[in-house]
Amino acid sequence: MGHALCACARGSFSIEGQRYVLVQRLGEGGFSYVDLVEGLQDGRFYALKRILCHDQEDRREALHEVEMHRLFDHPNILRLQAHCMVEKGSKHEAWLLLPFCQRGTLWSEVEMLRDKGTFLPEERILPILLGICRGLQAIHDKGYAHRDLKPTNVLLDEEERPVLMDLGSMNQARIEVEGSRQALAVQDWAAQRCTISYRAPELFTVESHCVIDERTDIWSLGCVLYCMMFGEGPYDMIFQKGDSVALAVQNPLRVPPSSRYSAALGQLMSSMLAVNPQERPHISRLLEQLEALQPAPSGQDTTRI
Repeated sequence: MGHALCACARGSFSIEGQRYVLVQRLGEGGFSYVDLVEGLQDGRFYALKRILCHDQEDRREALHEVEMHRLFDHPNILRLQAHCMVEKGSKHEAWLLLPFCQRGTLWSEVEMLRDKGTFLPEERILPILLGICRGLQAIHDKGYAHRDLKPTNVLLDEEERPVLMDLGSMNQARIEVEGSRQALAVQDWAAQRCTISYRAPELFTVESHCVIDERTDIWSLGCVLYCMMFGEGPYDMIFQKGDSVALAVQNPLRVPPSSRYSAALGQLMSSMLAVNPQERPHISRLLEQLEALQPAPSGQDTTRI
């Protein structure tokens, strides 16, 4: 594991033999915060994610996120540049050095357009969705699921290529639940780690004997696609109003009528948002369907919804 040396007077530190200087705070959550830092050797900007670890379990979870990053070298999955564990008195911080994407998240792009009264056109949605699917395929092919896919966990690089981030909730793709105690444990874990308005129906009330598989990500992907099409997730407003998301996701989603998008794209989204996980496509099938949705030659008519 790398070592960090913080020289607070200069706001500089080193990780794995490379020195960086703090620039500004980018954001923070309940248990972590992200700073913009600059490499003193290469002059490049990076995002430094600092995870607060109060006990051994927190340290274990932070190192799990590190290990998940190490599994992948894929253009659609955020690459871990370096990491270390820093002592802060009786506590620790896990520092993860990550690439900095100046454009920000997919959500910031959707929100900016929505504030202007417009939405992502289909010709922009398709390559973004395709890139997300390729990142998910890499995760699923290694026997894992992301479990917290949402627009704020998708970065866009300078070429608008989507990059999946926040791998801390990743776990094995296939979870065999045997008994009510294990079902409750999985349900409680999902309540803590899977964002409620993008959480698959089967994770709200876990059956005593069932199999949870990677198609929880397909449901979340359907919600992400809905957000790109309509400016917010299908269950965001339900959550904001204080109504029951757990109840809402048990019923088929009503898709608002729109003439902006093809019927095929709407049908693809509906297949992802099937309440029964066994009816959702696997990621390989989605990729096949997306390839078929590539823009038609000029002059060829398409049916819109």
